[in-house]
Amino acid sequence: MKRITVKAMLRPESLARLSAPEHRFCPAPSCPVVYFGLDEIFDREEIVVPVFQKERPGERPVCYCFGIDETDIRREFEQTGRSTVAERIAVLVKAGRCACEVKNPQGSCCLGNVAAATTAAKAATATETGVPEDEPSHA
Repeated sequence: MKRITVKAMLRPESLARLSAPEHRFCPAPSCPVVYFGLDEIFDREEIVVPVFQKERPGERPVCYCFGIDETDIRREFEQTGRSTVAERIAVLVKAGRCACEVKNPQGSCCLGNVAAATTAAKAATATETGVPEDEPSHA
């Protein structure tokens, strides 16, 4: 984990006690720890944004750079039968407009989280509408 990520994500009082030279990110949803280093941990309450991996599915942020959350993906499925979020983000990343190392708590590109959220939204929309996942809806 890059130090810039940890520094950018910590609340001021937590940043004031930052001392470990290196940290790792804990993606386990059931664990309250977000970052841990030598004799030092920072939990969910010490982070300035909700952490995708630590929040309940439904309204979690999936792209911190461009402000996209699970509700945006679900809404797109409901309205069009598909989501173009991953493609839109990929274009912006390719153009050098992302800031994942300072905006995303995991310190890396969000496209893996976007893919997981897209799959879940597609399945949920199919269940709600009765349209099989492999067929587009005609909204």
